[in-house]
Amino acid sequence: MPELMVNIDHVATLREARGIHYPDPVYAAGIVEMAGAKGIIIHLREDRRHIKDRDLTILREVVRTKLNLEMAATPEMTTIAEQTKPDMITLVPEKRQELTTEGGLDVIRSAAKIERVIKTVKKHGIAVSLFIDPVESQVKAASKAGADMIEIHTGAYADARTERIRQTELKKVIHAASLGKELGLKVNAGHGLHYRNVRDIAMIPEIHELSIGHSIVARAVFVGLDRAVRDMIELIKN
Repeated sequence: MPELMVNIDHVATLREARGIHYPDPVYAAGIVEMAGAKGIIIHLREDRRHIKDRDLTILREVVRTKLNLEMAATPEMTTIAEQTKPDMITLVPEKRQELTTEGGLDVIRSAAKIERVIKTVKKHGIAVSLFIDPVESQVKAASKAGADMIEIHTGAYADARTERIRQTELKKVIHAASLGKELGLKVNAGHGLHYRNVRDIAMIPEIHELSIGHSIVARAVFVGLDRAVRDMIELIKN
């Protein structure tokens, strides 16, 4: 059964909508952990649109499960990772104009840059995951680059408009997960997963962790964050 990692970016998004000090993602992290999640994810973006440097600093001190820092493969973010030492980082593509991360890293095209970041942060004992599309060549490139793990981008699966397309995309995820494990990579998955589509992904035996954020925070508006996390864990278990 995959473990649940919860992305709390959108708690900070709500805070920034008013430019005030609440709701605090640090409080959210505590609730998420007590509800049974195995880790906390935050994305420190170049434009600091939601998570701030202060959030990362405090979360590094208070998170007792695992802290996963999503970040672009830039010198600035690499330095921040070296200083704060999250348990792991996930390298993701980043565009200023996007609402959320669109697609996976092109590890093949950016191999040299990615390899530099991996070598640098591993000196500090930080594990590295690469957020990639379920494409065989990208999985192989992630292994070659020295990543510890991959996070398979499930956006195309989650956004599929027909069952036929959904099944096609699911098969791509299954194949990428199988290949990743065969190459010695730990395999995670995430993006667009919610309470109605998570089961098929959770049933893939090679997947170790699921990264889910928006759907949990959205459900929390109606049922509370503790309940929203527990409901997702129950779906994954079943």
